[in-house]
Amino acid sequence: MTSSFEESIRNNANLPPALPRFAHINRYWDPHKECFTAKILPGQFYVTLQGEMIVTVLGSCVSACVRDSVAGIAGMNHFMLPGMRKGAGAGKVRRDAYEAEIYGINAMESLINEILKNGGRRENLEVKITGGGRILDNLSDVGTSNINFIRSFLKTDGLRLAGEDVGGIYPRKVYYSAATGIVNVKKLIKLKNNTIFNREHDYEIEIESKLRQGNLVIFDK
Repeated sequence: MTSSFEESIRNNANLPPALPRFAHINRYWDPHKECFTAKILPGQFYVTLQGEMIVTVLGSCVSACVRDSVAGIAGMNHFMLPGMRKGAGAGKVRRDAYEAEIYGINAMESLINEILKNGGRRENLEVKITGGGRILDNLSDVGTSNINFIRSFLKTDGLRLAGEDVGGIYPRKVYYSAATGIVNVKKLIKLKNNTIFNREHDYEIEIESKLRQGNLVIFDK
C-alpha cells in the first residue's frame, strides 16, 4: 500500500510545466485539495495554463484573480500600494500618490499582459478580487486604499468584476482554482495578525527601496 508521503513525492515529481518566467514560484502537490498548487508571496504573481490551484495569504494586501475561461488560462497576483512617506510636504505627497498608483497599475498590467501573451483575450477576462483587510487597529487603513485602487483600475480598463471579498479585520487564506475560476476564502480568525503584518511590512520596505532606486514599474518577483 502506498503511503501518503510516497504519493506526495511521486506527484511532486510529476508537476505540470510552469511558464518560463514562473520557474521560481513554489509549486507542489496538495494532498488535501488533491491538485497541483502554486503558492505566491507578497510582490509575486503566477499565471498557469495547467488549471492549477493558486494560493496566498493576505492581510492589507489585495489579490486579483484573472481568468480567460475560453482560452483556459488564469493567474493571480498579490500586491499593495506603497505607503506615503512620513514627513513629506504637499508636493512630495502628490508625487508619492503618483508613484503608488504607478506601482499598482504595473502589478495589474504584469498579470494581465502575461495572460494575454499566452493566448488570453481581454474581452474574455473575468476578475475576482479579495483582501484589503485592516488587520491592526493602530495602523492607517492601507487595505481600503488598495481596495479603492483595484476597483478604480478595473473600471478604467473596462474589465469585468465577477466577484469580490474585501475589507474586514481578518487576514485571509485564498485558494483560486485556475481550472474553474472559483475563489475560496478562509478567514484566519485565530492567526496572530502580527505574523501577516510583519510579512507585509518587510514587503513594503522592499517596495520603498525600489522606489528610492527609481524602479517604479518592477513587479516581477
